[in-house]
Amino acid sequence: MMNKVVMVRTLADYQILAHTTSKNTDIKGEKVLYAVLGLGDEAGEVLGKFKKLYRDQDGVYDEKFKEMIIKELGDVLWYIAEIATQLDIDLEDIANQNIIKLYDRMDRNVICGSGDNR
Repeated sequence: MMNKVVMVRTLADYQILAHTTSKNTDIKGEKVLYAVLGLGDEAGEVLGKFKKLYRDQDGVYDEKFKEMIIKELGDVLWYIAEIATQLDIDLEDIANQNIIKLYDRMDRNVICGSGDNR
């Protein structure tokens, strides 16, 4: 079977398309748990790539590194989308609420502070 190339135009499109690749893996009756654990695993892989970049290449980004990071960040995005899907949350809502929060912090000049409720 040949796969066709599908282009994503919106986060909503991505979320729907990404979920079609999910096996809906169940861990102890919870489908969201697989995605949560996978997110941690993939985020760790991103960290590892950066660790090796600074260890082996003095932190110099090249095209090979960027290609690797695009793949790893794509995996992180997949798990975020799957967590959202399993919890019946729209990925676009997450993105919009995050931008609203960030611009509010910027307007109040607390963008560089710490803590969730600043």
